[in-house]
Amino acid sequence: MACGRLMSAPVCLIENDENGKLHVRKEAKDILDGIKEPVVVVSVVGLYRTGKSYLMNRLAGQQSGFALGSTIESKTKGIWMWCVPHPNKKGHTLVLLDTEGLGDVEKGDEKHDTWIFCLAVLLSSTLVYNSLGVIDNTALEKLHYVTELTENIRVKAKEGQHEEESADYMRVFPSFVWAVRDFTLELKRGDELITSDEYLEGALKPKTGCSPQTVQYNLPRNCLRQFFAVRKCFVFPRPASTQNMRRMEQLNEEELESEFLEQANTFCCYIYNNAQPKTVTGGRTITGTALGNLADVYVEAIRSGNVPCLENAVVSLAKIQNVRAVEEALQFYMTEMLIMLQLPMCPEELSDIHTDAEKKAIEVFITLSFNDNEQIYHQELMGKIHNEYQDMCQQNLEASRMQCEEILREVFDKLDKSISNGSYLKPGGCRQYSDTLSHLSSDYRARTHSQIMCEEVLSTYLRAKEDAGNMILQADQSLSKVEQENEVQRLKNEILEQRQKGLEEQNRLQEQAFKDMQRTHDEHVKQIFHQMEREQERISRDNERVLKAKLKEREALLQQGFQQEAARMQREIDSLKSDMNKQETSQPSTVSRVMDGIGTAATLLLPGFIPKLAGVGLSLLSKLF
Repeated sequence: MACGRLMSAPVCLIENDENGKLHVRKEAKDILDGIKEPVVVVSVVGLYRTGKSYLMNRLAGQQSGFALGSTIESKTKGIWMWCVPHPNKKGHTLVLLDTEGLGDVEKGDEKHDTWIFCLAVLLSSTLVYNSLGVIDNTALEKLHYVTELTENIRVKAKEGQHEEESADYMRVFPSFVWAVRDFTLELKRGDELITSDEYLEGALKPKTGCSPQTVQYNLPRNCLRQFFAVRKCFVFPRPASTQNMRRMEQLNEEELESEFLEQANTFCCYIYNNAQPKTVTGGRTITGTALGNLADVYVEAIRSGNVPCLENAVVSLAKIQNVRAVEEALQFYMTEMLIMLQLPMCPEELSDIHTDAEKKAIEVFITLSFNDNEQIYHQELMGKIHNEYQDMCQQNLEASRMQCEEILREVFDKLDKSISNGSYLKPGGCRQYSDTLSHLSSDYRARTHSQIMCEEVLSTYLRAKEDAGNMILQADQSLSKVEQENEVQRLKNEILEQRQKGLEEQNRLQEQAFKDMQRTHDEHVKQIFHQMEREQERISRDNERVLKAKLKEREALLQQGFQQEAARMQREIDSLKSDMNKQETSQPSTVSRVMDGIGTAATLLLPGFIPKLAGVGLSLLSKLF
């Protein structure tokens, strides 16, 4: 698990503060902050004292952890969290959320129970509802919280038609698992054996008619059918004798009923294999960090007296996540660069280190970024990496310049002393000076040939010695007038040639800079397209899942004689298919918009890329022309 620390026991994620308002515990939030990989979130809800916590301990692979109780008092308060490495999905963390028992008579706060249920729905990718006995009308009436979901959760900031909302809820709501505990009946319908899933679907079958009683009877059934695309049922026999039930945490597997143990293992295998990573609107998979931020956003909405809205939550989460994504990606880039840098170094080597560090930093950003549709934060990261790389290039230049200047002083020290004491102010001194200068220049180049500022530093030195050379030339009486003129021209040509070498050196740096920018652009495009492909695949899977569920529901309604409801379901199916077609046809324009955003970022950066390096070349050009 990519987590700051392994959890040996659960911690409280959400609880009531001293004013009776829900809040997210910092300890739990910090744990989630350390999880940088996708999370599969499984929540369990149900009436108090129904054995919810035992199932969660089984999923954690532990005999104890979430508090179990042997009395009528509810043990779990608020929402508790246990993060463990996912046993089947590599690179994923399994987040188990055990909720406070609903309907606690001592608590007597119905609204609090409603919010606990809503938070479990909002935060999980699989919701387990735990109950005792059988699935009958009484059991469904106790699940009245599901009928209040549309009152307490909004998918979109702007409310739409109810029929359209059904598909919206189904896309974002978790899969639903009903765990029936202490089940003693035979799974039969008439004389035919049925599966536990068929048992659940039979219990959810609505009645015909429109009387108030029938409407009330159908309400929880319709909500479960309309809001949860994937429904599963497990029936568990009593795990042990009444006496042993009081010490469930101490019981080993040999002391449990074999039928219960078999069903518990089947339940765990189903969750491990079928519970999906947590996503939000748009099919975006979230990490532990994002889950913690999401919990904060939802709880803050409830504290403020508002109805949690998934669309608004995504906007708030995007801002939080993207700011952090830029910061962490940039910090990763800087750390990677500083580890590898040994200035001065050749531009190509520095470029390779930059390219590798940048690629990894982009991967960090892509992993953490969220809903950056306009590429705003992407552009911000590009600009910041560009600035940091530019500064490092400049530092590399300065380090190279200092090293070259130090070698130059050492190589040309004898020449400088000879000039100072007038050793060349004599007949034949010009030729001697010229030969020495040429010899020492070759020696200097041999020692600095790998340095990027080699020619620039030598060019500066030769320009500084131009007056001294002219003075030595004028003092050499052994040269004729023509020879002096030729020597003057030769010295000028040497200086011009050296300046040209300096220019070529700087031009090479600029070409490298532009190559770096092109590679940056290509890498960003590649990574973003991969992300878009993954998100589009997830959206398509969600839509197909919802469509499949609605087609199945329509078929069931027709078979049960609900013609009017089947016609309504057909309208929902037609609307969903229309939305899917729109999404498919809008893909090219979305890609185009993303490319425009990336292109804008590159355009903003390219004109000023390595301006200090370009300035060196331009200053030399201005002196030549």
